[in-house]
Amino acid sequence: MSRQNRLIMPNRRILSLWFPRLGAERVLRFEHHMQDAPLAIVAEQSNMQVITSLNGPALQLGLHVGQSLRDAQASCAGLHTRMRNPAAETSFLNALRRWSGKYSPWVAEAPPDALVIDLTGCAHLFGGETGVIARIEEECRDMGLTVQCGIADTLGAAWALARFSGESGGSLRNGDAIDQEARATRSRAGKRKHWSKGGTAPQAPRSTTPLTGRIAAPGQNHSALAPLPVTALRLDPGTTEQLNRLGLRHVRDIIGQPRAALARRFGKSLLLRLDQALGSVPEPVSPAEAEEHFAVRMTMPDPIGLKEDVMAALDRMLPSLCKKIQDKGRGLRSLRLEAHRPDGQADIRLIQLARATCSPDRIRPLLEMKIEDLDAEFGIDMLRLVGISTEEPTRKKPVGHLQANRTAGEKRTDPALLHDLVSKIGARIGLETVTRRHPGTSHLPDKSALTLAAAWSDPASDWPPPAAPRPLLIWPPEPVHHPASEAPKASFRWRGRQWSLVALQGPERILPEWWFDLADWRTGIRDYWKAFHEFGKPLWIYFGRGAILLPNWFCHGSFP
Repeated sequence: MSRQNRLIMPNRRILSLWFPRLGAERVLRFEHHMQDAPLAIVAEQSNMQVITSLNGPALQLGLHVGQSLRDAQASCAGLHTRMRNPAAETSFLNALRRWSGKYSPWVAEAPPDALVIDLTGCAHLFGGETGVIARIEEECRDMGLTVQCGIADTLGAAWALARFSGESGGSLRNGDAIDQEARATRSRAGKRKHWSKGGTAPQAPRSTTPLTGRIAAPGQNHSALAPLPVTALRLDPGTTEQLNRLGLRHVRDIIGQPRAALARRFGKSLLLRLDQALGSVPEPVSPAEAEEHFAVRMTMPDPIGLKEDVMAALDRMLPSLCKKIQDKGRGLRSLRLEAHRPDGQADIRLIQLARATCSPDRIRPLLEMKIEDLDAEFGIDMLRLVGISTEEPTRKKPVGHLQANRTAGEKRTDPALLHDLVSKIGARIGLETVTRRHPGTSHLPDKSALTLAAAWSDPASDWPPPAAPRPLLIWPPEPVHHPASEAPKASFRWRGRQWSLVALQGPERILPEWWFDLADWRTGIRDYWKAFHEFGKPLWIYFGRGAILLPNWFCHGSFP
C-alpha cells in the first residue's frame, strides 16, 4: 500500500461537559423572579437537609454544596430553598444530551450533572476544538446554564480538565482542623473564627479557566494531568485524604511512585483510575440508545372549530402515525391528542387501548369520542398525535389444521371485538375500572378469585372445579343469632328476620393457610353448611369454632 493511499486515523478526542449548577439553574428556568436571589436545592441525607446545588449569588455568599441547610440559613437569612427533584434533573440532563447531539452522534450521560461526548472527527465542523468549547459556552449562556468543558484523549483526562483545570492540590493541614496540628499551634488554631462567625469565608471554586488550560493536546495527557490535584483522578474521598496526608497532593506525585506499593496500600482502584486517565487502560464512551419517538402533526392555514373538520384532519394524520409504528414492528397502546389554539394554549386528550394495535379503524372511534367536548373557543390551528407507549402486538402461535378448525368452532366471534368494547368503555370510565375475574390460588372462599384489569389481562381459560358447590354471591360474614352448637337447629335469626330451615347439606370444613394472618378468619376453623329455607335461595352459613373470638354462627353468602 502506497503512502498516499494509507488512511491515517485521528486520535480519539473526548469532550467532557460539567454543569456544576444544574439543579439550581433548572429551577431558575421556571422561576425567573429569583435570578438575582440566592437559591439552594436541598435533599434529605441521614435525617438532615443538605445542599445539593447552588446558583451564582449563593456561591458568592460563601455557601457550598454539601453544607447543611441549618448552617447555610444561619449565614444567609435571605436564602431561598427548593427540594431536589431527582426525576426532573434526570429528565433535564436527558434533554441536554439530545441537544448536544449536534456536536457528535456519540453522546453519553454521566449522572447526575455531566455529559461525555466522543468528539473524534467532528471538531473541524465547528472551527476546531476551541470553537466547539466557545460555541457550547455561548449556547449554555443563552439557556441560563453554567458549563465547564475539558477535551483530552481519554475520558478520565477530559473529566479532570473540566473540573480541576487551573487548580492545584492544596494541603489538608489548614489550621482549622485542630487534631491535625502540632501542639504548639493548637491554641492559635482554636482562636481562629469560623467563617460563619466573622472569619474568612472559603473561596468558591473557579467557574471558568482559559481555553488552552482545558484542552490537552493529542498525546499530552501526562503533562496536562501532572499539575492537577489527586481528586482529578475520580478517587473516593477516603483515598484522597490518605494521599494528601502522605504528601501526595498532585497527580505527578503519584506517577513517580512504585505501582506495587500503591496497589498494596490503596488498592487496585487507584492504579485503574490513573491508567484510565493516561490512556493505558481503555474506557469507552457508551452512548444512550436512541429513543423511538412516534408523532405526527398538521398545521392549519386557518383555525378550525367544527368536529367534522377535526376528524377530517385526524383521518389524514392517523394512518401516517400507524404506518410509522407498524414499520417498527410495534403496536400502539396509548395515544395523546394535542389541539393547539392561537392563544398559545392546548387541549390535551389521552386515549388508551385494551390491546396494542396499528389499525386506524380501531383507533378512530376512540378519537371521535374524545373530541366531543374539545375546547376550540378560539379555533384550532395545529393538531398533534403522539404515540406515548407502544409494545409488540399479540401474536398467535402457529397450529395445525385440526386445532385451527377446533378453535374456529369454539370462537365464532372475533376476539378483537371484545378488545374494542373494553377500549370504548375504558375511554368513558377509565380502563382500570373495567375488570375480569381470574381463578386464585387459595381454597379460601373470599380468595378463590382475583380481580384484574381487563385491558392488561387475558380471559381465564380454565377454572379449577371447587371441592364443594360454592355460592354465587359472597359478602363479609354477618353474625347469625343461633345457639353455639356444631349443627344448626330448626331455625335461626338473621338480618332481623326468623329463618326456618327446610334442609341442610354439609358440613364442609375449611381452614386458612398457615401463612395468612387474616382478621376475618380469627373465628378459627369453619364448618360450612348449605341451608335450605322456606323463603327461596339457599344460604351459606358456617359455625366458627373460635380461635380468638368466641364460637358463633355466621352467614357468608347465598346460592342461585
